[in-house]
Amino acid sequence: MTKEIKYTDAFEELQQIVSDIEDGEITVDELSIKVKRAAELIKICKSKLTSTEGDVNDILKELESDA
Repeated sequence: MTKEIKYTDAFEELQQIVSDIEDGEITVDELSIKVKRAAELIKICKSKLTSTEGDVNDILKELESDA
């Protein structure tokens, strides 16, 4: 069983990867691994943002119907 990563943790890791790439702190050998990990983190963040947006929209609709 894998532990679900939190949005803030995924975002921070993604920022670190970008920073490492920009600073030239990773080797060409590591680049492929880092880019693949970054893609995974982007998917996680996008999924969590989409889910949160849906939750907020549902709450807003509920509040509108109660009014």
